[in-house]
Amino acid sequence: MEANFINPFLFSSVYVIESVIQIKPSIGKIKVSEIREIENTLLLKIGIVGQIERDVLFGFPKYMIMKIVSKMMGGYTVTEYDEMCQSALAELGNMITGNASSMLMDEGYKVDITPPNIIDDMTKYRGIKAFQIPLQIESIGEFNISITV
Repeated sequence: MEANFINPFLFSSVYVIESVIQIKPSIGKIKVSEIREIENTLLLKIGIVGQIERDVLFGFPKYMIMKIVSKMMGGYTVTEYDEMCQSALAELGNMITGNASSMLMDEGYKVDITPPNIIDDMTKYRGIKAFQIPLQIESIGEFNISITV
């Protein structure tokens, strides 16, 4: 069941990022480990509800945020982290999670997703086990998708 659940996120991540940012990301080694707080990282949470209940956490290092948003905006240079950046990252997470949930539904799971939410306090997630999916985007950096177990 776990591979059936994780694979849609792998395929969706590569497809959405390549479509939106025009760079195909590479996927690092996937592992199960405890979620830990990483300094200078924006955490975006999208829940999966229904037949499967999980949280999907996107950890974007702050140094990458403006680079990602600039690429999403067709090369327009973004120079400050603001609400537009938060909105763009929320939409990126929404596209990846929404696409993955559609794939899960195609496999027979009845699921839906919650709206994206920027997490300011990681206390709730610290120490929870999750699948860790590192994604490297050439010339931009690496971010992590954590899916709670």
